[in-house]
Amino acid sequence: MEWLVTLIGAAVVLIILRDVFHTLWHPTRHGGLSRFVMSLLWRLSTRGRKARQAAGLAGPLGMVTVVATWACTVAVGWALVYWPHMPGAFSFSDALKPSEHSGPVDALYLSLVTVATLGLGDIAPSADWLRIVAPLEALVGFALLSATVSWILGIYPALARRRALALRVSQLRRAGPPAGNLASDAGAALLDGLAADIARACVDFLQYPESYYFHDGPGDISLALNLGYAAELAEQARLTGHPGARNAGAVLATSLDDLAAVLDERFLHTAGTRQQILASYALDHGSR
Repeated sequence: MEWLVTLIGAAVVLIILRDVFHTLWHPTRHGGLSRFVMSLLWRLSTRGRKARQAAGLAGPLGMVTVVATWACTVAVGWALVYWPHMPGAFSFSDALKPSEHSGPVDALYLSLVTVATLGLGDIAPSADWLRIVAPLEALVGFALLSATVSWILGIYPALARRRALALRVSQLRRAGPPAGNLASDAGAALLDGLAADIARACVDFLQYPESYYFHDGPGDISLALNLGYAAELAEQARLTGHPGARNAGAVLATSLDDLAAVLDERFLHTAGTRQQILASYALDHGSR
């Protein structure tokens, strides 16, 4: 029975580490826990007009919730590893009576101290195998902290790129370039740059899918509300007589198709056309 509890604890730790790996280090996967937590908070925050005011908190709150769940579950898993072997496999400070400090709360305390790399030393493993396992928990705790920081540092630049792209499209819409201006080398270069920025946004959604659940805000900085005009530019360019502009328009349209495919496969699940997917994306991000 003791080893069964230990094995359950080890399984819990491995499940969480697998989720951390798929969320933070696998470039095209999305951890099950992070996907569930962030999509749930997003749906709750976008229900009704009053609730939609909280949409801006869904992404940051979701990240905090996911990281806290990882840390707490890892600590509980390791506590299940320690608990069946207390007090015999551990040494206690003189201020503690082993028989009074060998319950599940004490095991959880030891696990939290270890995963936080505090190393207070009032309860320490004495069995040889536990002297190997305990430092491994400290390494996992340090790795989890470092990975969380890198996660944050990766998502926020992706959000900045997305909002910069939205602002660029909004500027083009407000400037209102006529179709004749696209039929030039400058127009082709403009569309090529726009296609490249949309391709980067597509990669960001693949590599940082959690960024979808961050609300861009209304108007000019919302990519969801500005992509429709990029599609209009692509169509206008494809109808011009300038070969470079036609090619650039085709590339821009293909970039929009790829972005729509990623959005639909990962988040929206409409199985519709590009126009329908982009409309659903705009609706999901607050075009009401």
